[in-house]
Amino acid sequence: MDIRIAGIVNDSIVDGPGIRLTIFTQGCSHKCPGCQNPQTHDFNGGELTTTEAILAKIDGNPLLKGITLSGGEPFEQAAPLIEIVKAVKARGLDVWAYSGYLFDELVEGKAGPLAIELLKLCDVLVDGPFMQDLKTFSAKWRGSSNQRVIDVPASLAAGSAVDMPGM
Repeated sequence: MDIRIAGIVNDSIVDGPGIRLTIFTQGCSHKCPGCQNPQTHDFNGGELTTTEAILAKIDGNPLLKGITLSGGEPFEQAAPLIEIVKAVKARGLDVWAYSGYLFDELVEGKAGPLAIELLKLCDVLVDGPFMQDLKTFSAKWRGSSNQRVIDVPASLAAGSAVDMPGM
């Protein structure tokens, strides 16, 4: 399946715990002022690749603890990411996702009908738009202090966002 990406970082240590493959999706409707990846906003930018090519990169790195979905806005390309994440989970890897949407907005379908299916496959969600006036270098895994690091399975079971322990 085709997917439009801004790029891939094969050995990231800053997008979640352990060594990760980070997929930067192309296209974002949030366009947060001060975004660290403004080149990812244009839905027609980046490059077209396939889910198969990304899975081959994942399979080529035996050191991975998991993958991270970033962007751009990954939940706006849910269909190809669902395919990738299902395959990744079958390989025993964990999945983190960064989104400008709030957990509740994803559950309510604000990002589209497939967003909830993608969310259900994630282990951790860092949610909320980047806010330049709340920018921080001290909040682990976050760019601004309004963003939350959410335990997705616990949150879905509780029916509301549950922070990851220690965050």
